[in-house]
Amino acid sequence: MQKKYLYFMAAAHMCDDINSGALPAVIPFFVLNYGMDYKSVGGIMFASCFLSSVIQPVFGYLADRTQRNWFMGMGVLLAGLSFGLTGFLTEYWAIFAAVTVMGIGSSIFHPEAARIVNSISGQQRGAAMSIFSVGGNAGFGIGPLLAVGVITAFGMQGLGVFALVSLVMGSALFLLAPRIKAAARRIQEEAASAAAKADGGTVRPQRAANDWRAFARLTLVIMFRSLTFSGISSFLPLFCIQVLGASNAAGSATLSVLSIAGIAATLAGGWLADRWGYVSVLRRGCFLLVPLLAAAVFMQNIWVVYLMLIPMSFAMQGTYSSFVVLGQSYLAKSVGFASGVTLGLSFSLGGVLVPALGWYGDVCGIAAVMALVVLMSLLCALATLLLPQPAGRG
Repeated sequence: MQKKYLYFMAAAHMCDDINSGALPAVIPFFVLNYGMDYKSVGGIMFASCFLSSVIQPVFGYLADRTQRNWFMGMGVLLAGLSFGLTGFLTEYWAIFAAVTVMGIGSSIFHPEAARIVNSISGQQRGAAMSIFSVGGNAGFGIGPLLAVGVITAFGMQGLGVFALVSLVMGSALFLLAPRIKAAARRIQEEAASAAAKADGGTVRPQRAANDWRAFARLTLVIMFRSLTFSGISSFLPLFCIQVLGASNAAGSATLSVLSIAGIAATLAGGWLADRWGYVSVLRRGCFLLVPLLAAAVFMQNIWVVYLMLIPMSFAMQGTYSSFVVLGQSYLAKSVGFASGVTLGLSFSLGGVLVPALGWYGDVCGIAAVMALVVLMSLLCALATLLLPQPAGRG
């Protein structure tokens, strides 16, 4: 594993996702300063999620056709510059267009970056992907704090800081991409040499193959997981406040606990996946989540909810690197496309469909929504039973 380049890629992931993480925190300022209504706000959030989920597989496909390391620098630049520009715009459609470009920039970065991380990880693909993922988690955590801080200090124009961050990291990616590519090539050559020695000095080239049936099954798992994750993120605080009688602060704090514990969970999940196998960790995590979430929802006690939060975080976030690496293993000839689909769907699909859950909540109540989220988690767990072991990997 090339750790120095891996940590650099995690930092780049943070600088890319810091923009998407900051967007929800900036929305209230759009409403306050520009008079946006909820429909307009929903349009901005929906567009960023929808385009990200659709475009990411496209750029993954392009990355597989020819190695396009410049995608990473270009993606970070587009995401940060366009988001920073929103602080200088006042017209709704101009802001809408800038946020759309931000989503496109993020989509350009992720598939190629995940493909590179896969190449430099050696035999520790789960651990490497978890480190890369923690960078993204950090971006989503730091983004809102940075956005609120600079807007409070400098007004909306303070969002230009995000453009500055993207210029620094984007330039660094353009400069270091050739070195990272060379390091990945050396790892592949060393692996081939080791295989040749183990085979008595002769190299038997193994042709990568795509298992589309297995990847389709994994996509089903990711869809249910994304719905479960987005449902918990969007409605658990409201459930705690409106059904369990918790204060606004206590309800909102549930997401903070999940996010903080998620950093350790992501790292632990990658370490375990390299030892137990990717399918095993993904399956165990998904099945563990079902009773934990059911207890939090059906026992009707705020203290039970808080007791379940940390193990729930490990059950959800600990599986992240497993499903990304599994996607890359099932589509060994199309690692970039696999990364685009797994990363795109895991974060975006649930966000696109959350309004439907909100409509269901308006009709049936927030408790019914959370019961439906429990059902989604059960379907996700059952779908993992369909997953085959990837060729040559656990």
